[in-house]
Amino acid sequence: MNKRRRPSASTLKLLDHLMQRPRVWHYGYDLSRLTDLKSGTLYPILMRLSGRGILESKWQPAMQEGRPARHMYRLTATGLAFARGCLTRGAAASLIQSSAEYA
Repeated sequence: MNKRRRPSASTLKLLDHLMQRPRVWHYGYDLSRLTDLKSGTLYPILMRLSGRGILESKWQPAMQEGRPARHMYRLTATGLAFARGCLTRGAAASLIQSSAEYA
């Protein structure tokens, strides 16, 4: 049985950031800095989304001698549709929850 869980708040935060510029390659470190996600949270999410075909990844060779190669990520076409769906459902659920709190 392949049960799909709802994406975590951290995953939604990452997807929201990636959707702002979906065809641009992003470094893991930059994503960590921009989303305020710690590496122990961010990198497992990136690996999981890459494994599911939501993100594509590639290695960029070192720009300077003595520096390591860097892993880069961006949304796939499938990933963009997935992110739109998740964020739309997340926004709707958030609105329903906040309206219920004030009712």
